[in-house]
Amino acid sequence: MANSIAERVEERRNRIEEQFPVWPRDTVARHFEKAVHTYADRPYLYIHDNEYTYREIWEQALTYAKGFLNLGVKRREHIAVLMDNNEHFPSLMIATSMIGAVLIPINSMLTKNELGYILTQSDSHYLIVQEQIKDKHHGEAVKELFSTPSFKKQSSLKQVISFGPEREEPVDEHFLSWGGFLEGAGTVTTSALSKQRALSLYPEEVAIIMYTSGSTGNPKGVMLTDDMLLRCSYGTVLSRAIENGRVTFAPLPFYHCFAIIEALFAMSFVGGSIVSALGASPLRSLELMERYRANDYLCVPSMLTPVLNHPQVEEFDLSSLFAMWCGAAAAPVSTWQQAVDVLDITEIITGYGQTEVVSSGVTTEIGDPLERVATRVGRPKLNGVSGLPEFNGSSVQYKTVHRDTGEDLPHGEMGELAVRGATVTHGYYKKPEETAQAIDKDGWLKTGDVGRIDENGYIQMLGRSKEMFKVSGELVSPREVEIAISHLSEVKEVQVVGVKDKLTTEAGAAFVELKEGATLRRKDITRWCAERLAKFKVPRHVFFIDSSEWPMTSTGKVQKFRLQELAKERLDHK
Repeated sequence: MANSIAERVEERRNRIEEQFPVWPRDTVARHFEKAVHTYADRPYLYIHDNEYTYREIWEQALTYAKGFLNLGVKRREHIAVLMDNNEHFPSLMIATSMIGAVLIPINSMLTKNELGYILTQSDSHYLIVQEQIKDKHHGEAVKELFSTPSFKKQSSLKQVISFGPEREEPVDEHFLSWGGFLEGAGTVTTSALSKQRALSLYPEEVAIIMYTSGSTGNPKGVMLTDDMLLRCSYGTVLSRAIENGRVTFAPLPFYHCFAIIEALFAMSFVGGSIVSALGASPLRSLELMERYRANDYLCVPSMLTPVLNHPQVEEFDLSSLFAMWCGAAAAPVSTWQQAVDVLDITEIITGYGQTEVVSSGVTTEIGDPLERVATRVGRPKLNGVSGLPEFNGSSVQYKTVHRDTGEDLPHGEMGELAVRGATVTHGYYKKPEETAQAIDKDGWLKTGDVGRIDENGYIQMLGRSKEMFKVSGELVSPREVEIAISHLSEVKEVQVVGVKDKLTTEAGAAFVELKEGATLRRKDITRWCAERLAKFKVPRHVFFIDSSEWPMTSTGKVQKFRLQELAKERLDHK
């Protein structure tokens, strides 16, 4: 079996490399134009029970680009997009590239104040907003921002295009209805658009400014060029050996780099399709994977586990499904094994990256043993013709550095991960001090993550630098403790944080979710850890938690600072 998988993967990679014998330095718009010429009538996007072909997405993009020109959008001006997943998002992304503008995708879960900060800090000149998304009334929020003196003084916002129900009267004088936007597009000639496109062909200009989650302080706008976006996407295609016409189920938000790179862009290299269903229930996910005969599942552990445990999972025909990328958070070996047993997945990978590296910088290899997938996040992706010879064909290079002195560390030693290369941002928008702190003169970006690089070049993630804690002067990696506890067969999920302690400065606190029907006591966990870890690494506090109690981000990551707050609350009430 292993040999046959390896042979299939090699064969698929050879086909990809034959298709791209040289790296075509393109803008996002030029890249999609080539894809449309090749795959015009293939389905590109399945969403909300509708199908959209490559041609339809492209034709929408042409219309939206004309709409932008009618509004007077100039090259390098910033267009913010705040909307739920829908068929318009990829077209707006392409249209922005056509006219040489810069796209600012905005997290749809933001509050009014958070939205105001990003719109102001990013110098967004135009905003396309879906007025209501779930319980968020973004239209009203933007209207209120315009009535705020500080926003009016600091913001560059000229025009808001309201994507929502048509009204007789606009919400505000700054608002233009979606119908009005499309009507204006009809007044712009194809010739005028062609002239603008001819001025917007340089792939080293900033194409997207993507804001980080801002877990500490205000979010930062990561500047990414067309070439960075496409190189990272192609590296995914080659590393995963994505075959022509793959169908990928990706219930991920379009405003996040995971969906943009690993789905929307990656599939366009091979004429593949994306099945989008943001927030889909486990049952709905199974229904969609069956209906569209998905080959691939892009997910995070918090999405995967409920699907695997759904009581009706065996009733669905998922015989087309063979590949899975589960990332953004760690999962124990038992979860990966369950994916093999329940979904019959034969090509499992995980990966690691961040917005500053466009998306993924490393992945595990297809066929890696599950123990490695559970304990490593991968090594630099294969990039073929888009890679750099000095990085052994990858587009990036990683190393570990001492987190206090910045000195390089040898392989195997724990330190802060640093990365440089062709897909690493050149900086944060209008934040020169933060840029200088993060990126040195040689282009090395300090990731803020702690890990080690093993003898095979694989990265073992040990947590965020700020999540490390000291017990009696000894540095503890939360991830190392989590791995040890996850090997207990009763444990479904575990997260470890540091909390203040009078005796040892800090101590470990483990939050543990047990599998259904399983029982464990605190001393069972501490005894298990004591047999496998140094004494100072054994968590002093153990809290059992239900699945509904995990504080999660919109992209499925556990918010550890919230766990620290929860630990403090529980300890204060002891």
